[in-house]
Amino acid sequence: MDQIKRDLLSSYREHGGINHMDGPNLPSRKTVDALAEDFMRLLFPGYFDRETVAREEFECSLETRLAGLRAALSGEIHTCLRFAGHNEPEAAGMVEADHVLASLACVRALLRTDVEAAYTGDPAAPNFEEIILAYPCVPAIAIQRVAHVLYQRGIPLLPRMLTEHAHRLTGIDIHPGATIGSHFFIDHGTGVVIGETATLGSHVKLYQGVTLGAKSFKVDESGKVVKGIKRHPDIADHVTIYAGATILGGETVIGENTIIGAGVWLMESIPPHSIAYYQGDNLVVRHRRKREVAEESS
Repeated sequence: MDQIKRDLLSSYREHGGINHMDGPNLPSRKTVDALAEDFMRLLFPGYFDRETVAREEFECSLETRLAGLRAALSGEIHTCLRFAGHNEPEAAGMVEADHVLASLACVRALLRTDVEAAYTGDPAAPNFEEIILAYPCVPAIAIQRVAHVLYQRGIPLLPRMLTEHAHRLTGIDIHPGATIGSHFFIDHGTGVVIGETATLGSHVKLYQGVTLGAKSFKVDESGKVVKGIKRHPDIADHVTIYAGATILGGETVIGENTIIGAGVWLMESIPPHSIAYYQGDNLVVRHRRKREVAEESS
């Protein structure tokens, strides 16, 4: 044991980049996971409580619930801002927490469209209750929409920790920086990856295994990856991307009303009203026929 102790102490000295001792406190993953669960209970009241919740009782307890979430959220934001060297992290933590809580009504309005999209887009969906309780896309999208508010405010650490909670829970990896429109549905969901600078319009539908990723990483003169640039594709309105498709690159745009077939690999833009699929080893991109549009709409 003495040798093990000496080896570890030596490692701590030599490989300091993966230590965090004597520095500012870091956000607690356990607390962040609890925050995600509290957000889900506020966004979908009655769905994630252990017992039946009466409307009147919930409305009476809402102020208490909000106060508890505000305290926990502001504390974690304070910790994240202090880590980043903010001058007044405690006061800023409360301001930012209030901003996030004030956004929840708007987030709920978007989530209603997401649940509607799942109900409309999946013939196996019998009702909203099953979608909210059982579909992995619901927590993945809901937590990402909250985390995106924090991301836009420049809060470090916490947005990504929230979306990684959803990732662990669902197998769906959506970066908090991704911008996502209304009526978003991920069918099945396992293995979906959406990168930080991706933008998705309204009425976008993805299937399992879809990747909206980066084509390559620019490096500076010292060989370090350049951060903060556009790396991921833009997906326009009313686009469907089938299972296993991979779309890469910050300059890649998938035009509106387009279908990307299963297993397609793309690093170039596709014009609106198109369909892209493999015929043998060849990628075919053609204009959608009226019959195909009518069948999708029916």
